[in-house]
Amino acid sequence: MKQGRVTLSFRLLLIGIFLSSCGGEGYERIRNLRSAGQTIICFGDSLTEGVGAGQGEAYPSVLSRLIAVPVINAGHRGDTTAAALNRLARDVLDKNPRLVIVLLGGNDLLRQVPVGDTRKNMETIVQRIQERGAMVVITGMKLGLFTDEYGAMMENIAEKFGALLVPQVTKGILTDSKLKSDPIHPNGAGYRVIAERIAEKIRPLLERADRERGARAGA
Repeated sequence: MKQGRVTLSFRLLLIGIFLSSCGGEGYERIRNLRSAGQTIICFGDSLTEGVGAGQGEAYPSVLSRLIAVPVINAGHRGDTTAAALNRLARDVLDKNPRLVIVLLGGNDLLRQVPVGDTRKNMETIVQRIQERGAMVVITGMKLGLFTDEYGAMMENIAEKFGALLVPQVTKGILTDSKLKSDPIHPNGAGYRVIAERIAEKIRPLLERADRERGARAGA
């Protein structure tokens, strides 16, 4: 019996070592993990700007407090992916980004932008950010009532370009009156849920990136 317990403990130890070496979320596949940039930027539309929230309640502000790092809010209400792409250089690329969190797509759906155009714009946004040397986090949302073309598209783009995906970041928020300010915007409590979901994913990413940056500096 004692030998069996030792064998089981040894197996569990091996499993733990294996999972650790795999990097959990697979952060080794994230492009620009050793980014030399300095800023964390949230780039998006009204959901990033914080429409429906009070002062300091937009998700970038809450996220900054959760991870104890300054975060720039580069959200602009009404932006489609095309409009966001047009201001990408000014609001993101020129600010020495290290990590950029992209939350877009809702206005493309509302304005009936062809999904192919949305995908092309999103891919260009991700590529340009990565070419600037920053890591990219893509937030997915289920936008259609009966299908989930956008969620699948964001997942595919993240996989294709080596970005981190935070899936269904608004799940359960816009169907809960306690978490929304109007039919398409969260309130302060809802934005906090978004921030917590993103923080849960990027906190370990930043820790891994810090180790990689330190290793490079010490090499």
